[in-house]
Amino acid sequence: MEVLHFPDDPRPSWLVHPVLALGNFDGLHRGHLKVIERVKRGAGEHGGIAMAMTFDPHPPRVVRPDKAPPLLMTTGQRLEALDRAGIHCVAVVRFTPELSRWAPETFVRTVLVEWLRVSEVWVGANFLFGHERSGNFTLLRTLGQRYGFRAEKIDPVRYKEFVVSSTRIRRLVAEGRMDEAAALLGHPYCLAGTIVEGRRRGREIGFPTANLRTPNELIPPHGVYATTLAVGGIVHAGLTSVGVNPTFGDSTRATIETYLLRYDGDLYGREVQLGFVQRLRDERRFDDVDGLKAQIEADRRRAERLFARMSI
Repeated sequence: MEVLHFPDDPRPSWLVHPVLALGNFDGLHRGHLKVIERVKRGAGEHGGIAMAMTFDPHPPRVVRPDKAPPLLMTTGQRLEALDRAGIHCVAVVRFTPELSRWAPETFVRTVLVEWLRVSEVWVGANFLFGHERSGNFTLLRTLGQRYGFRAEKIDPVRYKEFVVSSTRIRRLVAEGRMDEAAALLGHPYCLAGTIVEGRRRGREIGFPTANLRTPNELIPPHGVYATTLAVGGIVHAGLTSVGVNPTFGDSTRATIETYLLRYDGDLYGREVQLGFVQRLRDERRFDDVDGLKAQIEADRRRAERLFARMSI
């Protein structure tokens, strides 16, 4: 997958008839994927290139930083997800205070027309753009007619009774409702990061853990979770504790520690993806290490039953 950056990169000569998905794509959830699929279909029908455009940093970080939400993905995760979804090229727009003041037509003319020369643009149902989000889909379609590109939108995507949105998914993750978040995402919520050395307490009590250092902003609340750990393209079943290890009582810094149910090897320094499947229980303090070990064993059995049903 090719990645272009605005305003730094010139338009490449191979960019023929771009069909563009326009949005932030945080989480790349079911609604986003519907836009992506329509873009891929349009590119295939017209011999064009399936593209997505996203913004870095996230626009709310620039226009209202005090209210900017924690993101579901790092930029790297978002690009990897778009690649897996079949997008051939991603345009990353550097979102600056100056760009935030552009009128909607200025953005369309400068970025979509003069830079990319788009042939089609697809957006989600509630798409807004331009200074103070003053541009909507009706304006985008009108500008498309003026500048010679087709503009289309998809209807809201629902899962059961809920409209799928990044905002709703963030709330579910923040509340630890990981199975519900996964249902709206279409995949488990994931943290990317590196395995680093911890205090080795898990090893001492018979449950060696891999400690994750992650750049992700939105961490599920303290508790114990059934998780998956993807290492080098292989997915392993695991049990993850997020919290401060209150039984030992000597730390106020939260850690993310994963015990792999069926793995024997050295993970230090490895880049991984930690997927949260289901919350099993709250974090709690035990009177002694034996009580903690008994609870971990009960958690392990519960996770094993869950993963047996999922064939992991």
